[in-house]
Amino acid sequence: MVWLEFVISAGLIVVAAAQLAKYGDVIAVRTGLGGMFIGVVLMAGATSLPEVLTSINAVWQGAPNLAAGNLLGSNMFNMLLLVILDLVHQNERILRKAAIKHALSGSSAVLMITMVVFFLLDEFTWQVGWVGVDSILLMLAYLAVVYFIQDEQSQVVKVEVEQELPGDFPTLRRGLIGFGIAAASLLVLTPWMVDSSNRIADITGLGTTFIGTTLVALVTSLPELVTTIAAAKLGADDMAIGNLFGSNMFNMFAFGLTDLFFTQGRFFAVVDPAFLLISVLGLLMTVMALVGNLARIKRRLLFIEIDALALMIVYLIGMWMLYSRGLGL
Repeated sequence: MVWLEFVISAGLIVVAAAQLAKYGDVIAVRTGLGGMFIGVVLMAGATSLPEVLTSINAVWQGAPNLAAGNLLGSNMFNMLLLVILDLVHQNERILRKAAIKHALSGSSAVLMITMVVFFLLDEFTWQVGWVGVDSILLMLAYLAVVYFIQDEQSQVVKVEVEQELPGDFPTLRRGLIGFGIAAASLLVLTPWMVDSSNRIADITGLGTTFIGTTLVALVTSLPELVTTIAAAKLGADDMAIGNLFGSNMFNMFAFGLTDLFFTQGRFFAVVDPAFLLISVLGLLMTVMALVGNLARIKRRLLFIEIDALALMIVYLIGMWMLYSRGLGL
């Protein structure tokens, strides 16, 4: 029964995520903000709602490692999605085409993950109330990055709202309503999905650390998966790529945000040091994705780009390392 609940809730989340992509594209066109800004900020924030809700529920239930594993594991999975994006567009180097536009968002994701690694290594004991200063700095860094991305986007030629659009193209009002309904659906569906995931973890006997990094991270990243593919098929390439780098940024913002709901002290202080490995793996994959996007490599090995293949290999090796080191126990 629990597996059936998991499949149904995950399937409904897939549908909601597809609608996010559809109406996010409408908002991008109608407002003239452009796909990159919508993908990095609006789409990334909405599709990362499952990660945020999962992490908050986890700390409330006294499982901070599940919360940390969910966010850090999602970083790795988001970069794996670039491989899927590459496979979907075998006739076109989609990542290379939008490389310059996403240099800032990719670099910002690297910066924020590096900050998390630093705070996990350092005995940063300053607090404001029960919230660690490290978490506050992480959230402020995200807000600063969003400002810079918006400022950069404003320098780019905006999408002309007056351009010829199909007669049945949704209005901005319809786009906002549709986007809001889809995002609200995720708020309702996520707790159900997370609850079934936790019960599956109990049944299988795997620990919260490994489950958070693998199963829960995979499940809560379903919106990114579906939204990225759907956006790419709609031709909204900027939004598809921006959603992935933006989601990694937002996950690190959520890492700091989780501290607000962890009232026993600094969230960073209770996270298992073993998560340094997961953090570094996410950082490594994000750097690889950024370098792969900027490099002028135009070579495929059978049906996959070399840099995409490297990302997939690192992800699989990383999962093996996590399990072999006993993080699932």
